[in-house]
Amino acid sequence: MRIAICDDDEWELAHLSGLIAEYRLKRGINVDCRVFHNGTDFLCEMRGGEYDLVLLDILMPGISGLQAAQELRELDKDVKLVFISASPEFAMEGYSVEAYHYLLKPADAGSLFPLLDRVAGELPMQPEQGVLLKSRDGITRISFSRIEYVEVIDKTVFFHLSDSTVRDVTAAMGDFERQLLDRQEFIKPHRSYLVNMNYVQAMDAGCIVTASGCRIPVSRLRRSQVRDIYMDFLHRAETAASGHDTQLGEFSRNPEQLGELWRILLVDDDPEERIFWGDILRSHGCIIRTAENGDDAVLLMASWRCDCVLLDVMLPDRDGFSLCEALHRISRTPVIFLSCVTETDRQLEGFAAGGIDYITKNTPAELFWAKVETRMKLAASGRTRYCHGSLLLDLAGRKVQVDGKELCLAPTEFDILLLLMKNAGRIFSPEEIFGMVWCGQPWDDGQMVQMHMSRLRRKLEKACGHHFIESVWGQGYRFVSEDA
Repeated sequence: MRIAICDDDEWELAHLSGLIAEYRLKRGINVDCRVFHNGTDFLCEMRGGEYDLVLLDILMPGISGLQAAQELRELDKDVKLVFISASPEFAMEGYSVEAYHYLLKPADAGSLFPLLDRVAGELPMQPEQGVLLKSRDGITRISFSRIEYVEVIDKTVFFHLSDSTVRDVTAAMGDFERQLLDRQEFIKPHRSYLVNMNYVQAMDAGCIVTASGCRIPVSRLRRSQVRDIYMDFLHRAETAASGHDTQLGEFSRNPEQLGELWRILLVDDDPEERIFWGDILRSHGCIIRTAENGDDAVLLMASWRCDCVLLDVMLPDRDGFSLCEALHRISRTPVIFLSCVTETDRQLEGFAAGGIDYITKNTPAELFWAKVETRMKLAASGRTRYCHGSLLLDLAGRKVQVDGKELCLAPTEFDILLLLMKNAGRIFSPEEIFGMVWCGQPWDDGQMVQMHMSRLRRKLEKACGHHFIESVWGQGYRFVSEDA
């Protein structure tokens, strides 16, 4: 079933895309879904006959859903049009374009799934989908489900099937690559191979073993990506089999408690940066999905639940701060900014946009991982506040209060206080504090730590009558409570 969604609200687009992804998994139906952010983009793509079902927001700036439907109906008399709206008052107008249904926002599985079932049941019966092979002997259709793997040698493409037969055709791999990779079960581990992951028996760093025992090489540059895609494929298969709800919701699971791996969405337009940071995260056992722009990130969030988003600030289609706000309208998944922009005012802008941390790209690998892991654990546990007597530190809002009144701290002072408060009683040397707060900058013999520590203690003393931070001669600093 081919579906298009047109809505100017990013949350609605992501929400509907997520519901359709859930429907595809639960029903086992192949559904191709495309999204559009406005009526102009939608109509520019239309030629008629591309879609079986179109979900149109009836109220959009510029070309409204009703206007888009009128133009589309001239191109396609058979497509099923469904208007989506927060109000039923426009329902009667849908009859002018022979609307199939009128869906009230927010849609849910109870309202959308029966509609999709009805549309699917009314579509003409289609033969099982597959690839067409044209040779001197005629035309042969091979269903996707029978293909174990595809191999190209010279100018011949070989289709190895699940019944051990092989079909070949004189062609290039590119003639079939797009058609197969558009399906979620196929993966490209090597430039000469495509593999159906339903037939993967085992996988290691260098090869894939299929059900028939064939060993498919995995190119060195694609190993991390292939591993992530396959693990995500297994996760989705297990989710569908167990009937777990895959809709977007609150961030509530703790992978360490469930024996799972951390799942991270890495958003960066630089492929080298995606590889570098992704490899660090994978080395710590994380499952990584990547996006190179904001639109891709929004769509991924709709169909893939992750534990954290690592977000670059400078993206080609929008800045990371506005994207962070858009992602938080979809899900409360924590966002950490990862950027080469180091200016203090830009970091403050990141926290104001809803980021829980801001990591600069000059941060050493192990410190980067320590920061990411700590933030994810805090988010998973729900621990976002630290309180000692009259002093309250709110991690989510990046605020410090004394007896309910806000205490103004510089970002660096906040980071120092957070480090000491959440490890109350532990002594940190100046070198440790410098490494964790200043993220890999050259060691200055403790001058920066001493200066900021002095300012922080004066502010605490003035506001509370107690500076909370104790100097331990020859060792460093530690946080102590008021009555210690």
